[in-house]
Amino acid sequence: MPKAMTLNVRVSGTLGEFVADNIGDGGAYENVSEYVRDLIRRDKERVEAEGFERLKAELTAAFAAPESAYEALDAETVIARNARG
Repeated sequence: MPKAMTLNVRVSGTLGEFVADNIGDGGAYENVSEYVRDLIRRDKERVEAEGFERLKAELTAAFAAPESAYEALDAETVIARNARG
């Protein structure tokens, strides 16, 4: 398991006010740490979703290609091609 990380972040002005509005009474989070962890989780999910969408687009294009675009290969040919590269 990765080692825990401590972050120190300074925000001021409108960013600080925005964070303060989301913490404690009337806010969506109990404390700043909870808020930051949620932001990181959401960003991680966004990055993973973008990767999935790219993969899905590539697979959609591949499966949409006509049968004539494909070439029959045996295992030895694939192994030899991958060994070169």
